Amino acid sequence: MTRNWKQTAAAVALLAGLGAAPALAQDAAPTNGGTITVTYKDDVATLDPAIGYDWQNWSMIKSLFDGLMDYEPGTTNLVPGLAESYEISPDGKVFTFRLREGVKFHNGRAMTAEDVKYSLDRVTNPETQSPGAGFFGSIMGYEAVSKGEAKELTGVTIPDPRTIRIELSRPDATFLHVMALNFASVVPKEAVDAAGGDFGRQPVGTGAFKLAEWTPGQRVVFERNPDYWRQGLPHLDGVTFEIGQEPIVALLRLQQGEIDIPGDGIPPAKFQEVMGNPETAKEVVEGGQLHTGYITMNVKMAPFDDVRVRRAVNMAINKDRIVQIINGRAKPANQPLPPSMPGYVEGYEGYKYDVAAAKALLAEAGHADGFETELFVMNTDPQPRIAQAIQQDLAAIGIKASIQSLAQANVIEAGGTETGAAMIWSGGMGWIADFPDPSNFYGPILGCAGAVQGGWNWSWYCNPELDKLAAEADAIVDPAKAADRYKAWGAIYTKIMEDAPWVPVFNEQRYTMKSPRMVGEDKLFVDPVTIPVNYDNVSVSDVR
Repeated sequence: MTRNWKQTAAAVALLAGLGAAPALAQDAAPTNGGTITVTYKDDVATLDPAIGYDWQNWSMIKSLFDGLMDYEPGTTNLVPGLAESYEISPDGKVFTFRLREGVKFHNGRAMTAEDVKYSLDRVTNPETQSPGAGFFGSIMGYEAVSKGEAKELTGVTIPDPRTIRIELSRPDATFLHVMALNFASVVPKEAVDAAGGDFGRQPVGTGAFKLAEWTPGQRVVFERNPDYWRQGLPHLDGVTFEIGQEPIVALLRLQQGEIDIPGDGIPPAKFQEVMGNPETAKEVVEGGQLHTGYITMNVKMAPFDDVRVRRAVNMAINKDRIVQIINGRAKPANQPLPPSMPGYVEGYEGYKYDVAAAKALLAEAGHADGFETELFVMNTDPQPRIAQAIQQDLAAIGIKASIQSLAQANVIEAGGTETGAAMIWSGGMGWIADFPDPSNFYGPILGCAGAVQGGWNWSWYCNPELDKLAAEADAIVDPAKAADRYKAWGAIYTKIMEDAPWVPVFNEQRYTMKSPRMVGEDKLFVDPVTIPVNYDNVSVSDVR
């Protein structure tokens, strides 16, 4: 997904074998009780798991709802969630989940397999307008539901009240990850119906917390779910999200002990000041994330239809200098996948920064005197400054790029139009994986399916041969053969770099700041799944 969208990070470990898997890890000696305060500048858009898809509400939704699958806290290791076990058929097309006993919704009703089926039918129903509906495209009957020709997924059946059977139309090695997405959360039909189209403000789930108050523009309050099925969780009694706080004011309040987490992060203008002060720096937690910021070149528009031009641009970009612009909060990238993603090709060097070689290749392509083009960028700091650095690098090899600094929506619109944008710096919109699997970096942003009007493949790169190889890689569903699958994906991305539709620029790090009273392992504060913080598993040292 793109930013401002939900983040995930670190390496994945698919469960080996079939059936049951380890339970979620618990803190060794947690402190129970107390509340924390989190600030945000903007109000929350929705708490409906079928709809919410931004960095702000993703962790909030995660604490209100559960899905059949989940991840160990602070990791990307898949484990059963509402399912206590599962089985996969030999052909990789049938997943049978056995549900846990004793799981209750916040309204007190016991959860059953009917609720799971209803939730999957709901998220894929076009009337729901879920941005995550496409993730379920491999389920039998999805096409009919998406076209409005059916109301139910034929591939989802209920053998008994505690068993849900899901048949796919094709093998899909990513399916267990899909079932761990917020979009796959289980919701009660009666609560959705009672909300009358406003379930996003009246959420009812099975999660560790439940909604206690929502005063639009002011605050959202969660309280502990006393009937939560995971014993001992959550540790906190509640979380208050204060709305309307400017990031700089939130930072000051954090330093004064008034809040616990500035949800919008450390303001860029204050980053060096915070990191240069030992007292504030010790409360900063850094973590990697499955993110790549990149420059797209539209292969449908001359002269970027010539691979030599695209390779020359790759050689012209000084990535180390760009990283300095954002205070070193990233690592230079040399391929589409970030280093912590399975399938990342270790030892691959990509295109080295070499102005002379870039000029020579550009001359070979018939552009010894360079050419003029446009570079689109989102108009929010520091993106325009990064675009200016890219502009200077391009000028060094004779390419004169005029910067089109626009609102995010306008840049996205231009990218989704075949002749709308020759080049785009993706900053602020750079891809962050929806789930920790290499396929998620391909289909939406580099595959043929994304090279459509309104799509996210802004380079308009489409290689049918690679689409075929991608489908073959995702048909490897046996966890014992995961290494072979990741190797296949690595080869796909190496081929993409040969075609050079992108300039991968950097892999951004994530920084979270917290109050001294908040305790827990660092990985819980930069949790790769429940961004920005794993509220279910953290606690406070002083209960108040």
